[in-house]
Amino acid sequence: MRFAGHTFEPLPSGGLYWHARKTLLVADLHFEKMASFARRGQMLPPYDTGMTLIRLEADIARMGAQRLVSLGDSFHRADSAQLLLGADRARLDAIARTVECFWLSGNHDPEPQGIDGVSLEELEMDGLVFTHHPSKGRPGMIAGHLHPAARVAMAGRTQRKPCFVHDDRLMILPAYGSSTGAINILSAAFEGLFDWPSVEVTMLGRDRTYPVPTKRLVVG
Repeated sequence: MRFAGHTFEPLPSGGLYWHARKTLLVADLHFEKMASFARRGQMLPPYDTGMTLIRLEADIARMGAQRLVSLGDSFHRADSAQLLLGADRARLDAIARTVECFWLSGNHDPEPQGIDGVSLEELEMDGLVFTHHPSKGRPGMIAGHLHPAARVAMAGRTQRKPCFVHDDRLMILPAYGSSTGAINILSAAFEGLFDWPSVEVTMLGRDRTYPVPTKRLVVG
């Protein structure tokens, strides 16, 4: 995947690997989302954080990453780091010891969470801007927040999956967390962000990612 003069590898997990900088980019981990729901009386199994950490560990090991950049909403609530199970906290700390970590602030976690690594509002590197909230007008922006998904119609059938979406100035990553939802990129939430004639879409599959012609996209 080419974007803003750089080459990236989209991963079926929803991560984006930047080989030239040995950097794994992820968005919207939403650690402790189920634990947050449980505190409000919705008794859901609190296994989402562990599942996301397994995915993260596997991507770091498989790609040989030396740096992790999380594009905001790493935690589901401002106090979510306090809800971590001991085993999950140990695994997260081990990741932070293994690779250089940058934790960008999001709307769910605007303040630092007290975990190892560097906490920033946004990060600039090699002409790219890494941030949580996407916006039009700044070239080379890579963001999260909107949890993009594509619904594709082919041969009389439709399929809906999370996706990467970008034009020549803005890229939005799919949500990486195991218990996150997704929003169709044809919905009002994405209106005005992209120059649609130059948009490229890459859907997540079970074992690989798939480029999707924009003419196949449908609402819903």
